[in-house]
Amino acid sequence: MRSSSLTRLIHEKACELGFDLVGAIPVSRSKTIDIYNSWLKKGYAGSMAYLERHAELKEDPRRLFPETMSLLALGFNYKTVDPSEQIQNPDIGCISRYAWGDDYHDLIRSKLSELENYLCHELNAGKISRSFVDSGPVLEREVAQRAGLGWIGKHSNLINWKKGSWFFLAELLLDVQLEADLPFTRVDCGTCTICIEACPTAAIIADRTLDARLCISYLTIELKGAIPVELRPKMGNLIFGCDICQEVCPWNSEAPQSTEPGLRPRPENVAPQLTELMKLDQSAFSQRFRKSPIKRT
Repeated sequence: MRSSSLTRLIHEKACELGFDLVGAIPVSRSKTIDIYNSWLKKGYAGSMAYLERHAELKEDPRRLFPETMSLLALGFNYKTVDPSEQIQNPDIGCISRYAWGDDYHDLIRSKLSELENYLCHELNAGKISRSFVDSGPVLEREVAQRAGLGWIGKHSNLINWKKGSWFFLAELLLDVQLEADLPFTRVDCGTCTICIEACPTAAIIADRTLDARLCISYLTIELKGAIPVELRPKMGNLIFGCDICQEVCPWNSEAPQSTEPGLRPRPENVAPQLTELMKLDQSAFSQRFRKSPIKRT
């Protein structure tokens, strides 16, 4: 089968499975690995030592999967309802919207598995593949930009003209040649600095550079030790993640809502009472957040 026909069929199947953005690129060495390594050396990753351990693999996907010929980048919209005004109440805990529903890792992995089966068994194209959802040693935003999904905004999230930045990224490493999509070469943030100004902890230190040590998402999810005393007053009632830089982004003002049933918010996660959460023991916590990305904390 010609690479153009194969690519078209994969695009169509991915959209059928619910992916909102799809693009393909040929395998090559990362074009931003030096920037990434410099970011690590400056200590911006904080205590996330695994990022440095995986840096060598991120330089070239073939170090991870030698048979790689093409990479498929996919975006999955997770914008559901808008936050309730209740979150302004200091008695309410604010949870990042990606964690309002079931664990997206499980949902998207299932869809990636279907896409892989379609490719290998129905199209008889390719024998083996590797897939990742926000967890593999792949510089996913670079891959997504090169595959035409969007550009990296000043808040360091990928932005798409029509979809905004409310989407998960996933990748398939394939042992087949796909027709490459055109890269996204424009950066359409212009002179806007709203996200930089809105960050309560000043974690966005420069254009497209994030100091994770100051980021509330890092402080409430990745950091295993105590949150620095000087940052605590700036966090308000944010208890798991932070969406501020995306909420203020003009490109998200008209972003469409997801229709995926698996991402439907659990009412108890949208505006939980802090006093109720504080009463949970480990068993009750595990039960309450079963099948939720919050369980990892």
